[in-house]
Amino acid sequence: MIFTLEYFIGLILIGVVAGFASGLLGVGGGFLIVPFQYFLLEYLGVDPSLAMMISLGTSLAIIIPTATSGASRHLKVMDNILKPGIRLGLFGIVGSILGGLIASMLPTQILKIIFGCLLLFIAIRNLMSADKKTSKARAKFNLINIAVVGVLVGISSGLLGVGGGVFIILILTAIFGFSMIEAIGISSVFISLTAIGGTVSYIISGWGVNPFPYSLGYVSLVNFAVIAMFSVPLAYYGAKIAHKVPEKRLKQIFGLVVLYISLKMLGVVP
Repeated sequence: MIFTLEYFIGLILIGVVAGFASGLLGVGGGFLIVPFQYFLLEYLGVDPSLAMMISLGTSLAIIIPTATSGASRHLKVMDNILKPGIRLGLFGIVGSILGGLIASMLPTQILKIIFGCLLLFIAIRNLMSADKKTSKARAKFNLINIAVVGVLVGISSGLLGVGGGVFIILILTAIFGFSMIEAIGISSVFISLTAIGGTVSYIISGWGVNPFPYSLGYVSLVNFAVIAMFSVPLAYYGAKIAHKVPEKRLKQIFGLVVLYISLKMLGVVP
């Protein structure tokens, strides 16, 4: 298979956009990396089922350095995000391994529908709450709740090839009462860890099965190298900008971006 110049330009654009979104919104960028990679691989002529698995596995691998870059910038401003992020992330690793194994057994169309519906819910919920101030905590941030949330979001991470930031931010703000900027910082730490488990599961499930050149399981080393080269520095810059943007505006940007991607995955918009 020959990698064209158009393909590399596409990978660079994915890295720039996803990296900036990752740092700005506290997400790994997977909700952008997965669909954009999928559409690019389909354009290249890759079978849709294989394109989806490569997109999911490679996305999680890219999220590790990208989210870590964003988290390092948030930690310079907020020293209270490391402990909750690590505690959630340790349980998230377990969940993401399970999610990655489940994904290898599900049809591509089912994965696209699940991905699109979950993102649609998150987008609507976020846009509706943009004007609200920080919510009061509805549940204690204790070990039991941390374990349940960490594992469940971890499963969604591995299943959908995302770090889980789009889900964990909503939970941290709506249920545990964290502010949006705190949730973004904690999410960056969380997904840096969670993506590790998912990446491992996609390497294992795709070992000896994936015919795509220069791959480790379902992780495309070419896609990883090019996208990460741009996503890592842009994530750091995005995290820096996040601390200068009003919380309401962050919620609106987050909601609109997720809304578009959800409709794209569901086939509602071209």
